[in-house]
Amino acid sequence: MTSDDPGIVVRTEGATGVMELARPSRQNALRPADRAALRAGLRRFEADPALRSVLIRAQGDAFCTGVDLDAFAALRQDPKALAAFLAEGHELLAALEASALPVVAAVRGLCLAGGLELVMGCDIVIASREARFGDQHARFGLVPAWGGSQRLPRLAGLRRALDLMLTGRWIGAEEAASWGLVSRVVEPDALDAVAAACCADLATRSAAGLAAMKRLARVSLAMPLDEGLRQEAAEALPLLLGPDATEGLAAFRARRRPGFA
Repeated sequence: MTSDDPGIVVRTEGATGVMELARPSRQNALRPADRAALRAGLRRFEADPALRSVLIRAQGDAFCTGVDLDAFAALRQDPKALAAFLAEGHELLAALEASALPVVAAVRGLCLAGGLELVMGCDIVIASREARFGDQHARFGLVPAWGGSQRLPRLAGLRRALDLMLTGRWIGAEEAASWGLVSRVVEPDALDAVAAACCADLATRSAAGLAAMKRLARVSLAMPLDEGLRQEAAEALPLLLGPDATEGLAAFRARRRPGFA
């Protein structure tokens, strides 16, 4: 199935919900309608019990160079509309992080500014070796406003985050991986296949287990270790006594692949 919005194509591929940035002529720069389409796509996927992961990818040679600056210039004429657009961006990223579905990003080419903020809300980021990452707001007298100033230091560390934000420079995929911004680096012609295989692999796991691990890992960033350990214990016990653990252990004993509901 495909959305009516030409900027974002939303479809399902097996057990994967795919959201494809589809403005290659503008390097997939995001407009307000595109943000809304991404949020609507995620809601649709979360309502479909057959889906087990989300994949965000892009058409063309670039992943996303950020917010469409022509659309942004128009928004600046209406401060209320601009404030709403920024709040909606925060809501989209928070929704990706809070979703029970694992979110995978497949990145090729440029991933800049709002594009970088988008992938920082994903769980697994697979990058082509030729991908380039940068904040670049400083190049245009702008500042991150979809959470980049908060997520980047958490992922890459304060010094590296300030380097990227203050200078506006780009870094390669290998360096981005060493900073914690990328999960895996693959050859350009393997990107789509590796991302699809990752999603297919996620579909074989316990959905409840993946959701719990995602939730626990993310809340660990916002709480002391002892509190996080208590929450882990509280969430782990019912899962370890539940049907997925029963099936997983039975499969292990029978030397077969588990079949989770």
